[in-house]
Amino acid sequence: MASSQVLVAANRGPLSYSLDTDGTLGTRRGGGGLVSGLSAALAEQPEALWICAALSEADREAVRRGVAEPGVRMLDIDPTMYDDAYNGIANSVLWFTHHHLYDIPREPVFDADFRRRWASYVAYNRAFAEALAEEAAPGARVLVQDYHLALVPGALRALRPDLRIAHFTHTPWAAKPFLDVLPDDVREQLLDGMLGADVLGFHTQAWATSFLDAAGRGNVAVFPLGVDAQELRALAHRPEVDDKLAQLRAEVGDLKTIVRVDRTELSKNVLRGLLAYRELLTAHPEWRGRVVHLASAYPSRQDLKVYRDYTQSVRELAAAVNAEFGTEQWQPVLVSVQDDFARSLAAYRMADVALVNPVRDGMNLVAKEVPVVSEAGCVLVLSTGAGAYEELRGDALTVNPYDVTQTAEALHAALAMPDPERAERTKRLAAAATALPPAAWFEAQLSALNT
Repeated sequence: MASSQVLVAANRGPLSYSLDTDGTLGTRRGGGGLVSGLSAALAEQPEALWICAALSEADREAVRRGVAEPGVRMLDIDPTMYDDAYNGIANSVLWFTHHHLYDIPREPVFDADFRRRWASYVAYNRAFAEALAEEAAPGARVLVQDYHLALVPGALRALRPDLRIAHFTHTPWAAKPFLDVLPDDVREQLLDGMLGADVLGFHTQAWATSFLDAAGRGNVAVFPLGVDAQELRALAHRPEVDDKLAQLRAEVGDLKTIVRVDRTELSKNVLRGLLAYRELLTAHPEWRGRVVHLASAYPSRQDLKVYRDYTQSVRELAAAVNAEFGTEQWQPVLVSVQDDFARSLAAYRMADVALVNPVRDGMNLVAKEVPVVSEAGCVLVLSTGAGAYEELRGDALTVNPYDVTQTAEALHAALAMPDPERAERTKRLAAAATALPPAAWFEAQLSALNT
């Protein structure tokens, strides 16, 4: 009998399985602030349930064996259907649409292959809706997460009209002219699916307004996800982070640091950031030999060629900057193209300047994380395309993400900023960054379903 009073639906779950050579299944908790915050909040809810997709063969084997962790249900989605839905639609169509990333003379192309993938996306969302309908107690509250599951609210509403349903979009929402690129029937399915929710949550008012412009109606709300300061600082002072910090300090010495931490995601604007750093060294040669750019670029979605090519371009541009300006005593860019969270936290701690310059981003929590962890205070150079811009712009140096020269000059101003002003700005940025940490963010959405 359905008994869950609070349910979360997300593509990724709070844990994953591993399969040893002897067939033994092991579990590993999911990482990241959002998973931690949701897990902590759900722990306070009686009979709460997290429904997610089985992402690996080990996950699917766990489902087949009937292995289940308390409070988690994994769905064994056909791998081909999952790939069509996740990579073929969510990451190759909806992500590009909401982030305004299409190379319009060439993309998108909505042909028969697209229609096949869209059918998989519909079926993937239906699988989640059916599982939620099966598990939810009468009148339960359901929080559906992100663009992967945009059709779930409408499908679930048809199955269980008694439920209170919220959907939260972690990306931007496309401006109407960009959303209108989608085929008419697909766009209507997308909007109708979202409108099945009682509350539609977004990180910023700008993204909520974009949805209303497209849909013409809907109960939207703004929940700007923040940082759990206590947890983040604890993570940043673990022994392995201390070790990484010692290594970086040995490499950097007493030079100033410009830090960026991103996935090699097309919207993160890593290449223009490197171009701005190169222009800084060209226009302001006094910084040569006095500053190092610590760039952590986590490889992202490497199963898609456009992402592999972008990651390679990041490597090549960093190497070109080092070749142009580097000396035997000084390497201008220290780039890490690997998933190394400990190194990133160490870089946060020693940051003099944080560069966060996405062309378009739902929130970009890095802009909130660095001021919380930075030890000597840092200046935030923040683009107008970041979701965090609305909250942090008063104490950041803000830039047009496409304007390389403006970004270079902002980096110069940040490096030259007096220490007292830097410290005051950092203090105010940290306060704004921690206003709605993940657990409170989750509870705010649950509360909105009570009204």
